[in-house]
Amino acid sequence: MLGRLVEQGGRGLCVRRLGGSRAGEIRITRFLRNSAVSVGEMVMEAASRTSRRCLGRDVLVIQDTTVLRSSGGGGDYLHAAVALDEADGAILGLVDGCFLSRTAGRKAGRRALPIEEKESFRWLEEADQAASVCAGATRITIVADRESDIYEAFVLRPQGTDLLIRAAQDRSLADGGKLFAALDALPSAGQAKLDVPAAPGRRARTANLALRFATMTLARPSRSHGAGLPDVVEMRLIDVREMAPADTVAPIHWRLLTTRPVRDAAEAWAIVELYRRRWAIEQLFRTLKTQGFDVEGLRIEHPEPRDKLVTAALIAAVAVQQLVHGRDGDSGRLRPSTDVFEPDDLPLIEAWCAKLEGKTQRQKNPHPKGSLAYAAWVCARLGGWTGYYGKPGPVVMLNGWLEMQASKRTCHLLKAQRNV
Repeated sequence: MLGRLVEQGGRGLCVRRLGGSRAGEIRITRFLRNSAVSVGEMVMEAASRTSRRCLGRDVLVIQDTTVLRSSGGGGDYLHAAVALDEADGAILGLVDGCFLSRTAGRKAGRRALPIEEKESFRWLEEADQAASVCAGATRITIVADRESDIYEAFVLRPQGTDLLIRAAQDRSLADGGKLFAALDALPSAGQAKLDVPAAPGRRARTANLALRFATMTLARPSRSHGAGLPDVVEMRLIDVREMAPADTVAPIHWRLLTTRPVRDAAEAWAIVELYRRRWAIEQLFRTLKTQGFDVEGLRIEHPEPRDKLVTAALIAAVAVQQLVHGRDGDSGRLRPSTDVFEPDDLPLIEAWCAKLEGKTQRQKNPHPKGSLAYAAWVCARLGGWTGYYGKPGPVVMLNGWLEMQASKRTCHLLKAQRNV
């Protein structure tokens, strides 16, 4: 049963709670089982809104894969892509999302397949989707981690897009050398300090980084089976590694491949900073999973309704992360509240703000009405933030966002009763 409880961080989020009543639960159940509604349509609607927000901006499209359920070497996975404003890292919205099922034992024969028949083809398809959804952007840079280090992705990237990929393969160079050795032989081009935030099992620290960069020509892998692929491709390489790290930590070492120009150390460091923006999708997955909606705990066995519910949670998780990113309200680049809420929601947000504000200046919402920061302040207070200690994180924002949705359902119910 879709109405069966889904454990979500102890808060008991379930289809019944989403529906607000038994009737609402039945409506959501019918929606999830309705063959006329597809995951693709749900994602397309979210992507169309993202597309409008990309107009005239330099955009980063970050893609990655996360496991939903694992089983004996295989399992169910979600591959997603989100768009960020390159200037300030604000999340513009969902670009795409698709589901994968892996079975054990596929690895042995995968190298003999053309790229179109490999699971890794999703990285190329996602790049095409990014080029389409973000077509109105001034610049599109697709950012991904090591699993996207694919020769075909470099040479078949969509026109008008750039790539920024963390290298995984010690590739052959056109001059007969090897990529990693060539990077190691480069002289240092500068040093910088990087504040590394705390993470589970890791304390916050400051890392001392050394920079190397160069333009190199990569040779086509011998195992590549794509017809008509060029024998070489020119890429810019950036190497940043931690100097004298403590024995108790895993040292930072990023080898980055990019098609963007890197003419000096300043541009190289700027590329490193763009790669760090990839953390946004990691945070999105954390909100979607155990620390937020806990989609791994779903007990829906049928893939179609389960994928629809996960997609709905993904779209909601993007909204929660937009609230987290917009909470500080940089006055120079304030995002509108309509990034997350409908225009008709604004009176409700303002009404909640009036109720939540205190008498002192510290207890007032400091952000202008209609801004995403204003709405984020309200959601944070609804989620239990007092306004005094620290900054509200994803769990607090999620709680507040859920309370706002419940308020919207109540308002709609009262309006419907008045119209009877």
